[in-house]
Amino acid sequence: MKETAAKRREKAGKAEKAEKPKEPQDVEMPEEEAANAAKQPRELDSLTLDDIKEHVKQIEKAVSGKEPRFVLRALRALPSTSRRLNTNVLHKAVTGFFTNNTNTRDFLLGFLEEPMEMADGDVQFRPRTGKAAAAPLLPEVEAYLQLLLVVHLTNNKRYTEAQKVSDDLLQKIGSKNRRALDLVAAKCYYYHARVYEFLKQFDTIRSFLHTRLRTATLRHDADGQAVLLNLLLRNYLHFNLYDQAEKLVSKSVFPELANNNEWARYLYYTGRIKAIQLEYSEARRTLTNALRKAPQHTAVGFKQTVHKLLIVVELLLGEIPDRLQFRQPSLKRSLMPYFLLTQAVRTGNLAKFNQVLEQFGEKFQTDGTYTLIIRLRHNVIKTGVRMISLSYSRISLADIAQKLQLDSPEDAEFIVAKAIRDGVIEASINHEKGFVQSKETMDIYGTREPQLAFHQRISFCLDIHNMSVKAMRFPPKAYNKDLESAEERREREQQDLEFAKEMAEDDDDSFP
Repeated sequence: MKETAAKRREKAGKAEKAEKPKEPQDVEMPEEEAANAAKQPRELDSLTLDDIKEHVKQIEKAVSGKEPRFVLRALRALPSTSRRLNTNVLHKAVTGFFTNNTNTRDFLLGFLEEPMEMADGDVQFRPRTGKAAAAPLLPEVEAYLQLLLVVHLTNNKRYTEAQKVSDDLLQKIGSKNRRALDLVAAKCYYYHARVYEFLKQFDTIRSFLHTRLRTATLRHDADGQAVLLNLLLRNYLHFNLYDQAEKLVSKSVFPELANNNEWARYLYYTGRIKAIQLEYSEARRTLTNALRKAPQHTAVGFKQTVHKLLIVVELLLGEIPDRLQFRQPSLKRSLMPYFLLTQAVRTGNLAKFNQVLEQFGEKFQTDGTYTLIIRLRHNVIKTGVRMISLSYSRISLADIAQKLQLDSPEDAEFIVAKAIRDGVIEASINHEKGFVQSKETMDIYGTREPQLAFHQRISFCLDIHNMSVKAMRFPPKAYNKDLESAEERREREQQDLEFAKEMAEDDDDSFP
């Protein structure tokens, strides 16, 4: 059916209206929305202050109940709290909590700018009122609040001011000997070292860290020991002092009760030391364990660093890393140079290896893997020799030198002889005629290779089981719940005696 003219005009009019762009109009924000936008920062500051108040309560509860796990709750929230810190929040927190100690309050406020005038409806922060305001702050609470200021100054790159606050904080902590302070002190050591590292004065605090490590060991402070050991290892490796780092690892014992984050750092540092000292199997084991101990969904930068070193170590062991780890979204971009390096090693292409080394040499030096990658040149040549041996049953030394881009057939002869001696290939060299004769490949199941591979897998499973058992955590004093008290034990023994007497009397009655 044909459409009428009226309907066609109506459709054309609708199309024109749809295509015609709307003219921009000035939209006025309602007064309520403007007020809400102004309230949002104040509400966020208020929530942050409430969180700090709750953390202080947790620390006070830990001190009064002698339960360190409450301090852990406050410190576990430190990263999220530090992201919301600003001058206004810290000024109110310091003014609100330091009601008794005016000297410390004035010292800390000297590093903070004066906040803006209080707006209408803004409530003054007073966490301590009445008798509590006159009482001195606990050393743990004072250290926690001063630590917040150090973190804030460090995040804002005010390192010189952060250094002054941190020095004062650690001087106060050093004069105290309280077990509840150990966890807070461990965090303070970490940020103290970070400030000095940013100021390029990392080597100046080495003796200080050694002194504190000795004190923490004598006091059986597991958290302090773990943090200080990792800081010292980081210090040594930062200046390439691998021998001193190895001596520290061999002379000290890392505490078993340390948390997983510190364990992951320690295993990474020991893996770096072992890799430099040619102990590649041990390095791979420690680096793999470091990845297992690392957080699953965070710490992307740490996992990237460990993966880079682990890939190079596996290549030095003559193994090719799994392709899947190069495809992970969080690792794909950072591991691209190492993927190209792996391809060069896998194919035994010396020209491609030199090209990758020239293209990404600065990045490898920044990652601290350049020294190890230089050693890979030997592995590339050995891989090339192995592939030539598998491809040709007989090949001249001149052709080998040409394929491997070596200077002369004599160099090829030396390399092939070393490969035969190391067991890389099964072949013989004819020196007179100048060729290499490959031997027939034997049945691999007639060798020890399957047994060694099976042993490696079983050891891997047993290590995971042992580490899982060690990582289990139980609430403190939970074992007392199932144990009977002294009174219950006496009652039970009395009932057993009475029951035994009744049994004896029944036995006597049964005889005529």
